[in-house]
Amino acid sequence: MIFKNFFTNSIGILISRIFGLIRDLLTASVLGANIYSDIFFVAFKLPNLFRRIFAEGAFTQSFIPSFIKSSNKSIFTYKTFIKFLFFLLFLSFIVTIFSGFFAKLIALGFDDETLKLASPLVAINFYYLPLIFSVTFLGSLLQYKNHFATTAFSTALLNIALISSLLLTNGMDKKTIVYAMSYAVIIGGCLQLFTHIIAIKNRNLLKLFQYGYTSRSKKQDKIKDEEKLFFKSFSHAILGNSTPQISAFLDTWIASFLLTGSISYLYYANRVFQLPLALFAIALSVGIFPKIARLIKNNDIDDAQILFKNGFWFLFFLLSLSAIGGFILSEEIIKILFQRGAFSLEDTKNSAEVLQMYLIGLVPYGLSKLFSLWLYASHKQKEAAKISLFALSANVILYAVFVQPLGVKGLALASSCAGFVLLIFTIRSFSIKKFLDIIIDKKLAIFVGLILFYIPTLLYFKEIINEYL
Repeated sequence: MIFKNFFTNSIGILISRIFGLIRDLLTASVLGANIYSDIFFVAFKLPNLFRRIFAEGAFTQSFIPSFIKSSNKSIFTYKTFIKFLFFLLFLSFIVTIFSGFFAKLIALGFDDETLKLASPLVAINFYYLPLIFSVTFLGSLLQYKNHFATTAFSTALLNIALISSLLLTNGMDKKTIVYAMSYAVIIGGCLQLFTHIIAIKNRNLLKLFQYGYTSRSKKQDKIKDEEKLFFKSFSHAILGNSTPQISAFLDTWIASFLLTGSISYLYYANRVFQLPLALFAIALSVGIFPKIARLIKNNDIDDAQILFKNGFWFLFFLLSLSAIGGFILSEEIIKILFQRGAFSLEDTKNSAEVLQMYLIGLVPYGLSKLFSLWLYASHKQKEAAKISLFALSANVILYAVFVQPLGVKGLALASSCAGFVLLIFTIRSFSIKKFLDIIIDKKLAIFVGLILFYIPTLLYFKEIINEYL
């Protein structure tokens, strides 16, 4: 069942990323790596930051354990949803009014003219956030029912909407294109929400909201302690899950001071980097988290550890092979994916070098995702938050070390090094003894032998690929 959930998530993510690849190919061909692509990526950066924090960690990892423990699930569900939704709608309204301030906050290095172009796009894109929160909330309820397909496959709808906007506006001026893409983000969010509402209705989960609404005032005192515990856990989980997202946000912010196109190099490289991270680490973590949370709640620690160990080795093999393969073939990957139209050979070279720096951190970030879920299932969100803050502080310090000599590559390298800091301290919190019990295994020898065969094979194929490029 667990690996069925993994493959469901993974296939859904793969389909979404295929459409995402098509979207990026069109974006690179139509916009290239210039001020207009930088403006759109900046405008989408803030809601995308919150989306990743919500959808790929903090909310689900706090909500599911709290929902499992709740004695009044309907009221807890309704009140949690309403409070978050109204807050995010209010926040979106604030961003609309002060869009210039938020645009400057994201890209401080932009000049006044560029900020003027970016501000309305920031406001439009931000309304994706309340939509994707609603999707995440409903997806958490579906995960509780061991249904993962809707959330996994509906992620492609955002990319389909963006692809449609690029096809419809191809040949128009670039300003029109980035506006069309921004409105497509909202349309994609609406489509995702619609599919989740259908799935929730089909599984008879709407009654949670209906009963929660009708009894919201009668029994609200019964869940005050549950709400307090959840929001406390959620606030800690936001910090605990936000290190890679905030790092990417800081990358964009600092890159706005560097050469034109730097933000785009980071974006295209990070898109490739995120594929194995989402396809393997996030898919596996989402798939096994509800089961581990239940086992820990029921004190079935041995069964939880067996499940976790199997998940670790499965993920370690996949991430390691992806990181090594991507590092060796980085330039070929970028060239095949993006080098056409307005995307030049120089853009390929720069993006490939940034990708190599990001891939150094693939294994630590992916494994950190797995180890942190044990902390969340054990209601140790506060501990995870402290670890995340420490890693983020290390990332900021490393910016000062790497950015000046390496430029945009230094941003990616600093983020990767912070991933190692995050992994080390997460393992320490998880238990070094339990980690050694996992790692001291015959699978380690199999892994070493596989790598000794894998690297020469990759180098051979690299030569063959270059003969045809």
